[in-house]
Amino acid sequence: MTRNMGKTDRALRVIVAVVLLVLAIAGIIPAGLLKILAVIVALVFIVTSLIGTCPLYTIVGIRTCPRS
Repeated sequence: MTRNMGKTDRALRVIVAVVLLVLAIAGIIPAGLLKILAVIVALVFIVTSLIGTCPLYTIVGIRTCPRS
């Protein structure tokens, strides 16, 4: 897969993921479906940031990575 996420986009995703995980672990996000969704979103953000490719961006045609 080709990268379609720039450094800023990847960094913001990691920050949002960490915040969501901290809120879920600290109990600020109540237990239940909302907590599960927050953890899933955080994990997806971390994985997509690590690989530099967002499948949704590919479908929509968005590219935040500078073309080489």
